Amino acid sequence: MPEPVKNDVDIVMERDPAVKSRAEATLFSPGLHAIRFHRLSHRLYGKGRHKAARAVNYFARVLTGADIHPGATIGDNFFIDHATGVVIGETSEIGENVSVYQGVTLGGVSTEKKKRHPTICDNVVIGAGATILGPITIGDNVRVGAGSVVVKSVPPNSTVVGIPAKIVKRTGTTTIDLHHDELPDPVVNAFVDMCHSLSEMEYRLETIEQKLGVKSPMRISPEKPTESAKELKCPVEEKH
Repeated sequence: MPEPVKNDVDIVMERDPAVKSRAEATLFSPGLHAIRFHRLSHRLYGKGRHKAARAVNYFARVLTGADIHPGATIGDNFFIDHATGVVIGETSEIGENVSVYQGVTLGGVSTEKKKRHPTICDNVVIGAGATILGPITIGDNVRVGAGSVVVKSVPPNSTVVGIPAKIVKRTGTTTIDLHHDELPDPVVNAFVDMCHSLSEMEYRLETIEQKLGVKSPMRISPEKPTESAKELKCPVEEKH
């Protein structure tokens, strides 16, 4: 069943642990203010009062740091954390229970007057500094890692990271997961797997040499690796 529509302040209290009271959320949450100003500008835009809508949008951007075009369509239970640097283009469509963090851009890649911005489905979390470009679709329950650049559509229940973003995980979850920092690194994972494969190959080669009576003074006595790829430490990470 779809999640019931919640009050804007309830959304802030639920998803922002820094807020201590409803009064604080109401008075000092720029994300909440940006959403409320957008609702007003969107209504004006829908009535054809474009200049008035853009005036409200301009004032909201100065006050909150978020630039949400009046033409963008945003669903219920939307949450913006910090708001600073958030840009949402005119033809963007955002579903329900979506959370975005500071510096997120939903941008276009065309100057044509048509659908040119992303469609974000339900229960999506977009990490800080992430950029999603073009008329692509981000499926339900997707997590977009901080700093990622997404240029292709993402299937539901996926996690994407990197530049350009790659799918690194698929699950069957249907709940909002705000842990957009706990994401795998596909490059390091591939490197660790390669290190493990090389270790396994060296063990097998030395075992064959021993059976054939070939002495190799440059190598130590083989010991079969017992750690899995996930348990091995990567030399690249150890330097930091």
